[in-house]
Amino acid sequence: MDATVVYESIYGNTRAIAEAIAEGIGGAPVLPVHEAARHRETLDLLIVGGPTHVHGLATSRSRQVAVEAAQEDGASHIEPGATAEPGLRSWLRDLPPGAAHHAAAFDTRLDKSPWMTGVAARGIARRLRRRGFDVIATESFLVEDTEGPLENGELDRAREWGAELARALPSAAVTPAGARS
Repeated sequence: MDATVVYESIYGNTRAIAEAIAEGIGGAPVLPVHEAARHRETLDLLIVGGPTHVHGLATSRSRQVAVEAAQEDGASHIEPGATAEPGLRSWLRDLPPGAAHHAAAFDTRLDKSPWMTGVAARGIARRLRRRGFDVIATESFLVEDTEGPLENGELDRAREWGAELARALPSAAVTPAGARS
């Protein structure tokens, strides 16, 4: 089975989760969304994630505001390409139907009630379904504060979720996109 993980990240928390999910699957390519636009292979499983901003999926403006605020606060790390286009919203809008048979969505968000924080994974899943994907799972991974770090145990939980995704699909083994099984 071919699988790829695509993510959008500002501070590195969502990237770290994406990498852990890929490990759990058994090794799959992990691409920031601004690079994923150049990859157009057909997959068995596409896993897409991003941070929760203003109760949902980040916008170009919310990403820019987050980067500017972090720079003003002296943030030690901002992801390369954090404000690059396309962002996750536009990439999902332009994603061709049939690019994958199955999909999963994840997000990173504050460790508070989803009613208070919102859940970006819901918006990602909704957009994937509109493009014709069979969304098999969604998950939220928690951060301690807006810029992180991740809550203790979240990387392990992401690896396990990746393994669960691999087990949920008919094929016994996951093959990284572009590799032959």
